[in-house]
Parts: sequence; C-alpha cells; structure tokens
Amino acid sequence: MRNQVARYLKDESGATAIEYGTIASGISLIVVSAVQLIGTDLKVMMTYIAGVLS
Repeated sequence: MRNQVARYLKDESGATAIEYGTIASGISLIVVSAVQLIGTDLKVMMTYIAGVLS
C-alpha cells in the first residue's frame, strides 16, 4: 500500500497535460485579441476606401 501511494505521488503525467492546456488557452486568448483588433482596424480602413472610391 505504501509503495502504491509513493508511486502515485511521484507520477507527474497529469501535470504535463495541465501545462499544455494552460499554454493552449493562453495562445488562444492572444489570437482572439489580435483578430478583434485587426478586424476593427480593417473594417475602418475598408469603409474609408469605399468612401473614397464612391
């Protein structure tokens, strides 16, 4: 029993999955923020170009 508990406490395989999940969520937040910023600027620029060409 003591051996099984010691093996369980030393097992770090779940920690790696949590780290990858944290990294993936951080990257997705950065991507979403960048797309929102670029999308807003792109809309303004296209509206300006459409007004100039009209």
